[in-house]
Amino acid sequence: MTFQKSIETCFKKYFVFKGRAKRSEFWWFFLFCIIASTVTALFDVVLFGYAWEQSGPMNAMFQIGVFIPSISVAARRLHDTNRSGWWQLLYLTIIGIILLIVWYASEGKKKKNKFGK
Repeated sequence: MTFQKSIETCFKKYFVFKGRAKRSEFWWFFLFCIIASTVTALFDVVLFGYAWEQSGPMNAMFQIGVFIPSISVAARRLHDTNRSGWWQLLYLTIIGIILLIVWYASEGKKKKNKFGK
């Protein structure tokens, strides 16, 4: 999946927590969020005079806008590895973040699983 197709797919499936997402869909969207967050933060610094450490209005609006799609694509990515999307609650722990990154980076199941094809 390409960078642009990944972004389109994630926004089309804004509230879709069912199904599966390939590694490329998840990681391209993650990269988009990092790049766009940096750009909006830069705009906040340059245009509105916020400190780099502060979240200005543009960055805050962007973060709110991608919050749900980020959760939904992560849930679909976990489904591809035959895990429930509820495993994202591991973000609340330090060690859980490492485990989630490993699962996000691992190859999905080729065969049909309980979450779809």
